[in-house]
Amino acid sequence: MEKTEMVKSRFKRVCVFCGSSTGKRNCYRDAAIELAQELVSRRLDLVYGGGSVGLMGLVSQEVHRGGGHVLGIIPKTLMCKEITGETVGEVRPVADMHQRKAEMARHSDCFIALPGGYGTLEELLEVITWAQLGIHDKPVGLLNVDGYYNYLLTFIDKAVDDGFIKPSQRHIIVSAPNARELVQKLEEYVPVHDGVVAKARWEAEQLELNASLQIDIAR
Repeated sequence: MEKTEMVKSRFKRVCVFCGSSTGKRNCYRDAAIELAQELVSRRLDLVYGGGSVGLMGLVSQEVHRGGGHVLGIIPKTLMCKEITGETVGEVRPVADMHQRKAEMARHSDCFIALPGGYGTLEELLEVITWAQLGIHDKPVGLLNVDGYYNYLLTFIDKAVDDGFIKPSQRHIIVSAPNARELVQKLEEYVPVHDGVVAKARWEAEQLELNASLQIDIAR
């Protein structure tokens, strides 16, 4: 990997949602590597879904190669499907998809979605909803590679126009066509504070839930 200039960041760890496939176009692979290099240039550690295949594998390997810490969180039932060959960094098995998302969120300071399928969208929309409710105030970014997420953004704008999403909450999501621009927008993000759930209460409930899930994993 080429040497990059180190840039100071307000974040320590970034959660990246992305596909367990690389997709059919080279631009998606290139974007994953570019994002990893941008994280390394800002000395940001990676939290991701734990797989060694697809865009997940590309991002994790590139961050690890650049000297960043990599934390992969993966349900035990998916380890055979999403891990092939040697993994990099720390891989932490959890009980199920719910705990995977909760742990990824807990260990991260912001979220970025690369192109992906149903799983990526589900993870993305959940953290957006948590922000909408006031459960967290962490920035959420879309890496809109070659317009991949244009239709999703159009749908969200339609939901705002038709009264299903508040106009202020449209700004929960930031998007950009390349990694450098997106990460800079996330650095400058100012959270929207009109949620309905007390953050402290939610975090306390999550700690209690995680404790019970750890007991289930050990069984």
